[in-house]
Amino acid sequence: MGLIHIDLFTTLDGVAQAPGGPEEDPEGGFAFGGWQAPLFDDLVGEQIDAGMEGMDALLLGRRTYDIFAGYWPGERGPMAERLNRLPKYVASRSTRDLRWNNSTQLGPDLAAVRELRIRHEHVHVIGSLDLVQTLFAERFFDRLTLWVYPILLGGGKKVFAGGAVPTSLELLEPVVASPKGAIMQRYALREGTPEVGDMAELDQDE
Repeated sequence: MGLIHIDLFTTLDGVAQAPGGPEEDPEGGFAFGGWQAPLFDDLVGEQIDAGMEGMDALLLGRRTYDIFAGYWPGERGPMAERLNRLPKYVASRSTRDLRWNNSTQLGPDLAAVRELRIRHEHVHVIGSLDLVQTLFAERFFDRLTLWVYPILLGGGKKVFAGGAVPTSLELLEPVVASPKGAIMQRYALREGTPEVGDMAELDQDE
């Protein structure tokens, strides 16, 4: 059974809207499109490349698919070659213009996503915040990688905007900090919900 990876760039206050550029997603009057660019460095790029080794399919929401399809086909380099070659799946309720090669539209429910885990080893969801909320709500993911950047934006679409349910995660490896302050955290989904306790009892044990 394959794994569903969620890969997100977020600010310290959880904003993940339009990290790549000013025109990426101005919905809601968002004024900080492209906030990731000044904080991007070589280490971030290296870690992103390393984290996507083995990726054999992309699963994207409607808006992210349109952004990627308008950008990557004209690019060159290892990342562009990888993304242009891979099978791409877009989760959308409306019929899409799938102009990017090797693209397939999925239905609006998770049944088709479940099938992807049978057909692929490592399916990556990049951006696609609306789709991610559904995956969080259904606990239908296996890995979560967050690049957290040292800025606060106060408003914008959030990583955990309301789709998340009580979920336990396990840190898979030590966090990685880049020279410009971005921190990578990679987690695996764990069974069950978070445990609780009483700090007062811990004090008594000591």
